[in-house]
Amino acid sequence: MISRLVVTLLMIAGLAWPAAAQEWPPKTVHVIAPFGPGSTPDIVARMIAEGLSKQYPNSTFVVENKAGASGNAGTDYVAKAAPDGTTIGVSIGGPLAINTLLFSKLPYDPKKDIAPITQLITQPSALTVSPEFGVNNVAELIAKLKADPGKYNFASIGNGSLSHLAMEAVAIKSGTKIVHVPFTSSPQAVTAVMRNDAQMGCLPAISAKVQADAGKMKILAVSTATRSPFMPDVPTLKESGIDVDADAWMGLIAPGGMSKQLVAAINKDVAAIVKTPEVREKLALQLMTPVGGTPEEFRALIDREVERWAPVIKSAEIKVN
Repeated sequence: MISRLVVTLLMIAGLAWPAAAQEWPPKTVHVIAPFGPGSTPDIVARMIAEGLSKQYPNSTFVVENKAGASGNAGTDYVAKAAPDGTTIGVSIGGPLAINTLLFSKLPYDPKKDIAPITQLITQPSALTVSPEFGVNNVAELIAKLKADPGKYNFASIGNGSLSHLAMEAVAIKSGTKIVHVPFTSSPQAVTAVMRNDAQMGCLPAISAKVQADAGKMKILAVSTATRSPFMPDVPTLKESGIDVDADAWMGLIAPGGMSKQLVAAINKDVAAIVKTPEVREKLALQLMTPVGGTPEEFRALIDREVERWAPVIKSAEIKVN
């Protein structure tokens, strides 16, 4: 009788064992990048997949590019996948936060349909100006903009992009008026500033630094809350008197129905991977700093981004559709 009771209790305990211990990783895991090959989310997704492949040689981790709709298509693909650990994805501030304010309707609800796993990296943007513009710091830039409201242009990598919103925020906080000129890619926007077709832009630091080092543009400030370890001599916008914080972060996400145990298991693995010396070195080449926080911290970041950009988008009357 006692032996039967013990067997029954053991069976119940086995059923109650955390699902993550049994489910992660499955035989094949698809890692979704919401932009094309060679994009920074794609690069980070491949780093994660490579790290997981080394840790779990009996499983296959396949990076798939699902580009389109400002990152919404790939993020939606993750949102609608089975929450069993077979599909995870890299996403950015647009599809997870900003696009909820820009698009009249999204095919997914980031609050319900997405399970945040961990913030992967933080990456600065750089406030850049053309060498021909004749300014050497943020104070000189603001003085010139105030002297001739609406005379000068700024380049962005697209309507509603972080580079667009950051410059609109700079204009609002400094009480200036600048004309927006959107481009379809970072190289195009950088080239426009280099040629003085647009006098300034808040552009990806990885693109701007190469040209600034060659003397083809000037970097006046970085957009993150603290200085970049890769450009320690460049002040932040806040240090320069403009209360703007624009972080080009990325995070790992899963379908919203994923169990907390499975989210925790993936978080533990990936948060450790981004902090390894090998991955840190690769991220540094992209001017990225690893984070690897908790799911709760990542959710709080997404919520703060919505709060941060809602008044900017409303004030500048920005809409994508």
